[in-house]
Amino acid sequence: MAAEHPIVIVGSGLAGYNVAREFRKLNTSTELIIVADDAADFYSKPMLSNALAKNKMAQELVIADAEKMAFDLNAKVLKHTRINKIDPDNYSISTSDNELIEYSQLVLALGASAIQLPIAGNAADKLLVVNDLASYADFRNAIADKKKIAIIGAGLIGCEFANDLVLSDYNVFMLDLAELPLNRLLPEQAGEYLKTALAEQGVNWYLGQKTKQINFTESVFKIDLENGITFEVDVVLSAVGLRPNVQLAKEAGLEVNNGIVVNKNLATNKKGIFALGDCAEVEGLFLPYVMPLMNSARAIAKSLNGETTSVNFPAMPVMVKTPSCSVVVAPPANGIEGEWIIKQDENGVHAQYFDKDGKLHGFALVGKAVEDKQALTKELPAVLA
Repeated sequence: MAAEHPIVIVGSGLAGYNVAREFRKLNTSTELIIVADDAADFYSKPMLSNALAKNKMAQELVIADAEKMAFDLNAKVLKHTRINKIDPDNYSISTSDNELIEYSQLVLALGASAIQLPIAGNAADKLLVVNDLASYADFRNAIADKKKIAIIGAGLIGCEFANDLVLSDYNVFMLDLAELPLNRLLPEQAGEYLKTALAEQGVNWYLGQKTKQINFTESVFKIDLENGITFEVDVVLSAVGLRPNVQLAKEAGLEVNNGIVVNKNLATNKKGIFALGDCAEVEGLFLPYVMPLMNSARAIAKSLNGETTSVNFPAMPVMVKTPSCSVVVAPPANGIEGEWIIKQDENGVHAQYFDKDGKLHGFALVGKAVEDKQALTKELPAVLA
């Protein structure tokens, strides 16, 4: 490994490009290569789930194309280039173009892929997912002349898409095994409030039921639930969650658990290799949100520039993009014993999670209760100090 070799970033999403941006604030001369398996256009992935109501087509979400990003960052951007292998011992990667690239330091911003559920019926390969700009373009094309849309998965992304679709005059059918939306984030009363609010906007809920099969005939999807309910829709969107992209790291001998395992410096178990964003697990934490990503990008940039830096995660509430019903949630850390103290009225739900000593560890605010977000956030302990 020679010091003159470039720094290589694999991934051109918010994680990869923000590492590059933060690094360039500190160092304008070191050679920088960004490798992307897509068009490498810069856009904000969180915008995908509320772009429809804003009447935004895929290309309109692009903030800067690959060429402009390369110019702005004084970097070489290799688009439509897949990494075949990482060789940590020789500080190199090999690409799908049969190119060997040696690096001084490597940043993995590999993101996550949509989980595909094994569903019976002949339509399994016709379900849509939206996880990047290209798949959002496919989704927009698929629904252009349609009206009935089913969404499998009432988690964060599913609820955001449901709200976006009903605001755009689509008839939305929401399916989930859970009894309530956002069941992993919200206590029961908060989930009920959100469910009612979105139902008033036109969302049809089919919760607590397994999807038995989905069949496709003559441009129509027929959905059969295990409780015997059957209905037809024009398009089915799967939003059951994301799985970190870890295979490349695993094959290279990097430690992998739910994500690529990194320490507080965001360093892997292989010298000179860092990871962040949706593919990374930081000190046991998996935080696939924008704020942790931005904090991680700043920390890695300093480490790349020779100043080894630990990442800190303050309390970082998540704003759910459901404008028909405001939701902000700061889930308590796993393993914190305590209980929810909940107040509810016609204006919303105000839920706080206290430990046995009366210390606040999380909150969920729905409706007008979101006005208390700032005050409560100041009371929360850091996620990673």
